[in-house]
Order: sequence, then C-alpha cells, then structure tokens
Amino acid sequence: MASPDPAAGLPLRRLLMSLGEPLVELQAAPAGLDVPVTDVAILDPEDPATAAPGELVLAIGARGRAALPALRAAGRARAAAVAVKLDAPGQADALREAATEAGVALLSVRRETRWEHLDALARALLGGPDAPEAAETDLGDLFSLAQTTAVLTGGIVSIEDPSSRVLAYSRSADSDEVDDLRRLSILGWQGPEPYLSKLREWGIFQHLRSSDTVIAVEPHPELGLRRRLAIGIRAGAQPLGTIWVQEGSQPLAPQAEQALVGAARVAAAQLVRRRREVSADVRLTQTLLTGLLERSTGPQSLATHLGLGPNRPATVLAYAAPGNELGRPELTGLISVHSAARHRGALLAPIDARVYVLLPDLPAGLAPATVRGWAQEVVDAARDHLGVPLRAAIGATVPGLAAVPDSRAQADRILDAMGRGGVVPEVAALLDVQAEVLVSEVLALLQERAELRDPRLSALTAYDARHGTRLAESVLAWLDALGEVRVAAEALHIHPNTLRYRVRRAEQLTGIDLAQPQQRLLAMLQLRLPGAEA
Repeated sequence: MASPDPAAGLPLRRLLMSLGEPLVELQAAPAGLDVPVTDVAILDPEDPATAAPGELVLAIGARGRAALPALRAAGRARAAAVAVKLDAPGQADALREAATEAGVALLSVRRETRWEHLDALARALLGGPDAPEAAETDLGDLFSLAQTTAVLTGGIVSIEDPSSRVLAYSRSADSDEVDDLRRLSILGWQGPEPYLSKLREWGIFQHLRSSDTVIAVEPHPELGLRRRLAIGIRAGAQPLGTIWVQEGSQPLAPQAEQALVGAARVAAAQLVRRRREVSADVRLTQTLLTGLLERSTGPQSLATHLGLGPNRPATVLAYAAPGNELGRPELTGLISVHSAARHRGALLAPIDARVYVLLPDLPAGLAPATVRGWAQEVVDAARDHLGVPLRAAIGATVPGLAAVPDSRAQADRILDAMGRGGVVPEVAALLDVQAEVLVSEVLALLQERAELRDPRLSALTAYDARHGTRLAESVLAWLDALGEVRVAAEALHIHPNTLRYRVRRAEQLTGIDLAQPQQRLLAMLQLRLPGAEA
C-alpha cells in the first residue's frame, strides 16, 4: 500500500510518541511510521467492518482474532492503523501477519486502558477530525509541554485538570521508574481514589488550589509512591489543573522547582485559550440547537456548523427530574457523557426544566430498542450515582433535521403525561404510553378551558373543599373500579356501604346521573383535575 502524503495529517510516529507505552504498543507498521493519521474511528463489534483513509480505527470489543475483519477492512480503505486489545500474547502473531498482508499498522492496547480515554487523547493530539493541522495546538501543546518539563526537571511529568483527570503526560524510557500512582492514573485517565484521598488527607490539594508555589510530596514506599513535586495551574484565583513531576531512579534536577513554575504559567495560557475557544464553539452549537428545537431557526445552520447530514434520520430524547435537579451540573454532565458514549454526534440542550439530547445522523435501521437502552442507561446512572429519579421520553425518529422539532414535541407530550403521575415507565416512547398521553392532553385542555367542564362536577369538588368531605374522590374510585363497590371501597379503606352512600349523596347534591355513559366518561376525566374550580 502506497503511503499517503504525510502533510495530510499527524504522522503515526508522532502519535505513538505522544501516547507512549502506557497505553499502546506498536506491533506492525508495514507502510512505515510516516503514515498520516487524520481521524479516529470507533468500530463497534455490532457494526460492519468499515474504515476510511487515514483513520486510526479503535476496534472495541473485538479481542484477538475477532479483530481480523477490522484489519482487512482498514487495509482496503487505506486506513492508517488499527488498535486492538489482546487476550493472550500468542494472538499478536496472527494479527501482525494479517496487518502486514493488509498493509495497515497494528497497535495493541493495554488491557486496563479505557477506550474512551484513548479516543479522547488521540483526538486531542489530532486537533479534531476536520482540522488535522491543529495538532500542534491545544492538548497537543500540553503533551509537548509535559515532555519539555520532563527534560528540564529530570522527572516524569503529568498534567491534570482540577478533577485529577490526566490531560497529557511525558514519556518514560524505563517503565520501572514509574510508580503506582503514575501508572494507574494514565491507564485509568484519572488518579485512583485511594491515592487521591491520601493527597487530600495530607493537604496537598488544598495547597495546590490556594497557592502558586511548588509543593513536595515525600516518598511513601508502603503506598507505592515515589517523591514528586506539584504545582497548581491557575488563571488568577481560578484553578485550571495541576502539573506533577515524579522522581525516577535519579534525583530531580536542581532547577526543577523553577522549571515547574514556568511550566505552570505556560500551561495556564494554553488552557485559558483552549477554554475560550471551546466555550465559544459550545455556545454557538447550543444556540443553533436550541433554535432548531424551538423552531426559531432552520436546520441548515446547525448542519453546516457541525457538518451534519440534513437528510439523515434523527431523534430527540428528553429528560425531566423532580424539582430543580436538572440544574445540577453533575446531572447534565452525566446525561452528556452517557449520550456521547453511545452516539458520537449526540448534542445536548437544556431548555427550561428539561434537558434534550439530539441524536443526529442515526444509522439506517437502528433498532428502537437500542435507543431505549441508551436512555435507560442514563436513567439508571442518575438513580444509582446521584440518587435522582430521572424520567426519559423518546421522540419519534424523523427523516431529517427539519423534522427534529416534531420529535421534540412528541417527547414533550410523553414527559407531560409522565409528570401527571400514574403507572408509567421510567423510559417511554409514545406507543408505551399512548393512552396516558391522550388522557393527559384532554385533562390539560379541561384545566385550561373552564367552559368545557361540567359545572355540576365542579360544584361537587367545591362542596368537598368547603365541608371536608370526600365525595368526588369516592365517585372517581367507584368509576375506576367499573362500579365494583368492594374493589373501590378497599382502595379507599372504607366500608362498602359507606362508598354506596357517598356515591348516592354525590348524585343527590349535584343532579348528575352516573347511569349515563357520557356522564360517567366526563366524570372520570374531570374529577382527575387538580383542584377543579366551580
């Protein structure tokens, strides 16, 4: 396979140098290491084996020989490389042979490495799928800064965000020099909690948040920790992250602290710039998405901004929670992360008391059960991790972005019905709750327009309010039980004769005739209204 023009993307050599041994290991490179990588693609085991020129294909879920179709498809498409996980050392031989035959590079991924971690780091180094020339900026700059800082300090460097998530790190020639905290942080994309709790206990994080000076963390062999220096990355009083320098087999350089101060200032400038650029792009995307959902802007602006197919299937998921729970950043963050994990193009827009997720460019033939499963994962995670009883509604799958407002409207109808109570599932599409939705909309109409209500039934509820009686409630229970007195009485925890008396009393007071089917139907609806007025 002829090598593509290296100017078209980031050379595989550079990508491997930045990612390094902690995450991936090169197994074969039949076309050399100057093959340009222009994008990252995730290949799910349920998807057909496909690839595009210049892609780094992450073959998730396809361990060992199961990755052979992905290798062959990548070779046919002139992809740059395929990354796989190996179950056993012997599997590499067959895959290397297939990769050589296909003319595509093969990377083995450490078992402990999270695919989303590798995906995020590789994309950061590439600078985004539509701008490979941006590889020299943003997080790519942070990798270069980490490596430069490692040279100046004589240590092993990692740069982390305020939540201790690893943004970039330096390479280490000798893996024996790396301690447990460094190794587990890179493999897991975040510092492991037992170590982080010790650093909190020692006051390290408090110092990093409040000071611009370097702090030393003494070695703790019993915890697998070597000596390290750390400094906070700050923009004024705003903490942006931390730089850590772990000591290897040799002591850190005498000027290590001074170099670390300079590195923190450079990192602050890079992170502030990146935050501003990302923030501006996010705001524009949110504005266009909200406008589309609210029918105030057409689909073309969003499609052009994000490179979406305007005539590809799409659907809207809507989420609601009691109170103001959706105002919590951790809940919207949870919805965003889970949605993006299942659909790369997922877009999130909080509007009023709901959060909407647009799933554009859906593959043809995507099973409705798959989307339902994605929504259920979000609901389960909100309940299990945050204790929030989230509800999710699945809008109709529409043929293109122009019909997205219709999908949103259907999702809103479902959430409205779910919010009125009754026995409804946590996650629902329209067919699941068709009756509940229609009854809910009729009740909303009755609530809004007093002239459509029967004044005799309004008088009954007003009588109960004045005298503290429960006549309307008893009539509704009797109607719901289809006239079965004992069933209704048990539901109200009263004697059957008491129920009979209350129903007769309600008829006498109001003049309604519950023997008439139309009157019974209207009573079943109107008596469900909250506080119907006379």
